[in-house]
Amino acid sequence: MEKPTHLIEFETMLLGRHRHYDRSAHLLLRRLQGAGPMSIGQLSDAFGLDASTLNRHTSALLRAGLVERIPDPEGGIARKFRLTPEGERSLEEERERNVRGLEKVMADWPAEDVAAFATYLRRFNTDIERLAGRPWPRS
Repeated sequence: MEKPTHLIEFETMLLGRHRHYDRSAHLLLRRLQGAGPMSIGQLSDAFGLDASTLNRHTSALLRAGLVERIPDPEGGIARKFRLTPEGERSLEEERERNVRGLEKVMADWPAEDVAAFATYLRRFNTDIERLAGRPWPRS
């Protein structure tokens, strides 16, 4: 009999195959939406990625018009990235597509099962964040 953690690893791996969007762009946009303007250094700390990787990702977002560079609102020397109105719109459209897809998948689930699944996912993610020392802003 397989250990439950083996089953969880397998199922979370399979979950990733259903993403039809650029996951890294979506995560960066969601982080900027939740935390507000951030510098490359702050993004590096938040994601645990090196600056060169983040420079590539943010450059693509700049070219797409989804983020813009602004002076640091707190007066620091580093420029920060923030969502543009187009970035906000694009992110909201993607989020709505994701929610509709989830609602379709769980259409036959009892409401209690959907709520329990959401609770366990949040607990799982917050424990990962706690262990990594990188909490995600939640509203």
